[in-house]
Amino acid sequence: MTMEWKPTGLGERGSALWDSVTSRYSLRPDELAILADACHEADVIERLKAEFEVRDLITTGSMGQDVAAPHVSEIRQHRATLATLLGKLRLPDDEAGSGGGSASEAGRALVNQRWRPRSAG
Repeated sequence: MTMEWKPTGLGERGSALWDSVTSRYSLRPDELAILADACHEADVIERLKAEFEVRDLITTGSMGQDVAAPHVSEIRQHRATLATLLGKLRLPDDEAGSGGGSASEAGRALVNQRWRPRSAG
């Protein structure tokens, strides 16, 4: 199944993530929805990272104490959300980095049966 739609409103990082996954794998509609959410999360993370360029990491709390600035915890939460979404896709690891144990190789082989890369052509 090939669906060539791309979510609207993606930024540079989200668009790159979308292209890198959809150019390599055929996803079901529910997986495409998860990927779309992951791409939007990637863009939110990029926007939050820009906050680190112009704002301090530490701010003053209500009692005058030093506390982490709100964007610090926000980026952590969005990164966790992105990791969860990408994990739900269960995309296989690249073959290049695997030198590993038999259980890992067996698991990868099973996943690769489900996730066959698109043929180039």
